[in-house]
Amino acid sequence: MAVISVRQLGKEYKLGAQMHDTLRDQLTALFRGKKKQVEKFWALRDVSFDVEQGDCVGIIGRNGAGKSTLLKILSQITEPTEGEIRIRGRIASLLEVGTGFHPELTGRENTFLNGAILGMTRAEILRKFDEIAAFAEMDSFLDTPVKHYSSGMTTRLAFAVAAHLDPEILIIDEVLAVGDAAFQKKCLGRMSEVARAGRTVLFVSHNMAAVSALCSKGIYLERGKVAATGPIEEVANIYLRDALPGGDGGNQFKRGDVRGTGEVRFTDLQIMALDGSKSVVAGGGLRVRLSYEGNTDNVPARFFVNIYDAQQFRLLSLDSLTGGLPGPFPKNGSLELTLPTNFSLTPGRYSVELAALVNEAGADHVPSAMHFEIQGGDFFGNGRQLFNSAACLLRTQWELNPPTRVS
Repeated sequence: MAVISVRQLGKEYKLGAQMHDTLRDQLTALFRGKKKQVEKFWALRDVSFDVEQGDCVGIIGRNGAGKSTLLKILSQITEPTEGEIRIRGRIASLLEVGTGFHPELTGRENTFLNGAILGMTRAEILRKFDEIAAFAEMDSFLDTPVKHYSSGMTTRLAFAVAAHLDPEILIIDEVLAVGDAAFQKKCLGRMSEVARAGRTVLFVSHNMAAVSALCSKGIYLERGKVAATGPIEEVANIYLRDALPGGDGGNQFKRGDVRGTGEVRFTDLQIMALDGSKSVVAGGGLRVRLSYEGNTDNVPARFFVNIYDAQQFRLLSLDSLTGGLPGPFPKNGSLELTLPTNFSLTPGRYSVELAALVNEAGADHVPSAMHFEIQGGDFFGNGRQLFNSAACLLRTQWELNPPTRVS
């Protein structure tokens, strides 16, 4: 049974529009003369989908795709411009840090306020209160006004309230990014419990590893429209192919900036985690698979894979010769380069450059063959978020030597 049914949903905003609520405002606007041109912008247009009871759905897309607007409409915070929505069941949503919390009230008072908004009785909230306080891990601050909370503390309590007050539908936006790695893991576990209990979860995140781990279905929004729906792996692959230039492999090697003698040509490039998934997480290893075609057999080639950061600084330059594969190579083939799990680039976006030499002469060169992202993870296994300003991460072993005796 569909608990959320959306048909031809649209939301229009007017850019540059000003509200004239008083007579003075209206007269001032009138005597200013020519009215300012108002541009219309559709944040959502012709969006239709169904969510069944017990589904855990990941809503993905680039910044500005309409994800947050959709969640605000589903949470009845924003009115749609057109279309129809049918919702069966109570909704608890966590969209922005502090949403639904009164800054002057304490954490305890806000918990009861949110429960009342959801239609729960005081007795029902009391039965859940200890569980909420334990989950948020902030017993000492529950009687402190929320205005004195940090963003992380507010997020902890807001999630604990939303996830423990037994909503039929739980809607979570990207706000979990505020918490540390251990709390994020705890939240994902709680959302899994909610889904297994037969309730419905809608989860928006740019962390594809978290979305893939939690959700079974996906909705991909692109420029305010539904670009794909279905099993999360399929939808995530479509999103990654579209969002990361060159992500589909193959066609980018026919561009005009591919140059060289042509004795060897790159034909395909794939980047994945060691388990084969498209979502690369810090500490999960990295595999680069490239394919090529040559003019003759036994090609005396040398292949290069260079990785650049978002500012186009070269971070790694890896080649087949120093990697233990001196050649010669068959006419057509495929090579794999593996980065181990104890090494990782820091979370962020990177680009890959490919180059091939034959007899030390440039045979092929693809300056920006593919872009990819590395997601944050518990790289060091200590439950903490990565705060590292360096370009890469490496697991090392530290030992304390016994003190040296001075005679």
